[in-house]
Amino acid sequence: MPGGGGGGPAPPRRGTTRSDGDPGGDFNGAVPDPEVVADAWDTWRSEVAFAERFVDEARDLDITGTHDDEPIALREVLVHLIEEYARHNGHADFLRERIDGRVGQ
Repeated sequence: MPGGGGGGPAPPRRGTTRSDGDPGGDFNGAVPDPEVVADAWDTWRSEVAFAERFVDEARDLDITGTHDDEPIALREVLVHLIEEYARHNGHADFLRERIDGRVGQ
């Protein structure tokens, strides 16, 4: 995979996935159980480590894979990740504002 090799889609990390019948299926197992939370953090850290290795070992950002049977460049994936993290950090900031009442300038 890293360096531009191929591979099929990775299997889902959780037992449920989104579908038209259950758009929130990815979150059905999200419960405030310490073991579930610890497993979620471990999974996230593992995925981040894999992604960092993949990018480090890629010959350049123009390597392509596929998404929904369409080619997609690593550069496009990384830009999308930056956009998503920014969007979700904004959501988290709104939640924090509701909790502590502090608002940004």
